[in-house]
Amino acid sequence: MKTIYKLLLLSVLGIFQACSEDTIGEELTGSVTGLVISKATGEPIEEVEITTTPASTTVFTDENGEFLLENILVNSYSVKAEADGYVTSFKGVAVTTGATSNVVIEMAEGTGNNRAPNPPKLITPEDNAEGQSLELDLIWEASDPDTDSLTYELEIRNNRDDDILKYDNIQDTIFRLEGLNYGYKYFWQVKVSDSVNNPVMSEVKSFTTLEHPESRIFYVKSVNGNNVIYAMDPNENEYQLTSSEVNSFRPRKNLRTNKIAYLKTESNQTHLYTMNLDGSQQTRVTGNIPVNGFNLEQLDFSWADDGASLVYPNFSKLYKVNVNGNDTELIYQEPKGKFITEVDVSEKNGNMALLVNNASGYEAEIYIIDPQGNKVKTVLSNVDGAVGGLDLSVDNKLLLFTRDISGYESSDYRRLDSHIFIYNLESSSVQNYSRGKLEGTNDLDPRFSPNEAEIIFVNTSNDGVSQNNIYTAYLEDQDSDGSHRFELIEGAKMPDWE
Repeated sequence: MKTIYKLLLLSVLGIFQACSEDTIGEELTGSVTGLVISKATGEPIEEVEITTTPASTTVFTDENGEFLLENILVNSYSVKAEADGYVTSFKGVAVTTGATSNVVIEMAEGTGNNRAPNPPKLITPEDNAEGQSLELDLIWEASDPDTDSLTYELEIRNNRDDDILKYDNIQDTIFRLEGLNYGYKYFWQVKVSDSVNNPVMSEVKSFTTLEHPESRIFYVKSVNGNNVIYAMDPNENEYQLTSSEVNSFRPRKNLRTNKIAYLKTESNQTHLYTMNLDGSQQTRVTGNIPVNGFNLEQLDFSWADDGASLVYPNFSKLYKVNVNGNDTELIYQEPKGKFITEVDVSEKNGNMALLVNNASGYEAEIYIIDPQGNKVKTVLSNVDGAVGGLDLSVDNKLLLFTRDISGYESSDYRRLDSHIFIYNLESSSVQNYSRGKLEGTNDLDPRFSPNEAEIIFVNTSNDGVSQNNIYTAYLEDQDSDGSHRFELIEGAKMPDWE
């Protein structure tokens, strides 16, 4: 019996051994093919060493960037690609029985040995340079230890506001800077990049531009749909005072304070502001009582008390406010309930010229009131058509205004034939100064020149949509054929000449 058991056991072992030897002899394998390319260009890379983890075999890519790993045991692998000048890359792949798996490996250029550029050295203008032009060349030096191609970024800040000017992708070490403001201190810094390492910053240097030139003419232009205030110097150079991102208009300069008052629209209200002659220190004056009336573009206000306060309309009421924004007081109310559209305070004795009209801008009256609010003289009443443009002479004897002599009235406040008049407050005589005006145009917004020998005003087509242009004219030439008026500024309105 024992003999039989032994024979059976040997037979089973023999069968098991035979099966085991057959399985080991048929190992489960597959292949991997691959392509190695540049991450930057997509071009194939040759002579790249290819290995795997777990380890299998080592091969190199051919001139087409291709490689083949054959008879790899079935498993999951990480394929490693190494080459001089490139960052080592890895790619996962699964090998299956009798199949060929494919991988594409991208390799980035290596930066391990590449050195960063040297910090740029700012050359011109010198640090803390003064009296610099509004257009100037910024010059710097830069170098790279590996002679890489360099690009620059320029950053400009100033001492007046939080605005930052940035210019990038600059290829040269000279940059023409334009559009600077008078009297500003600017801070500049240059950043250099070799497209490999982190950018390197220069030190910060500063310079100050020319002081603001004396200017006597101010006006408004339309920019990006907003009214923007400009100034013109004696050489007829123009420069912008307010931002084109906000609506600012009706500039009025005060000689004693060297400030400009103006209107600015914000949060659906119009308020009085003041600023320096160079546009700096813009400060809101009015508080919870804004400037208001039948048409914001027709409204006008006036300096008073030698520049210590401002007088402005709010519908039928007239208010005075200190330039620091304190002590707003009601000083007059139109008894007929009409809207006060314009006011001009005399420099001589405090009398005020008022233009009042109904809610449509018509039924206009011009009259003079004293500081106590008593009407002392009626200049104009019972006329049809639009009226505007009040400006009292220094001696309080003459009053400028405009009137549409056509008498036309419409819902859009269109004027057909607006003329400039000067009313003599002593003799009650009136003189027309628009005899040289072209037919089909309007003369608007007149102001006396500083010596009152001239006037400055707007002339525009009566179609209501054409360009406004600013003109000047000598008062003594009022009987000429029109050659006495001279175009000063194209595309501008609301002039002031102080």
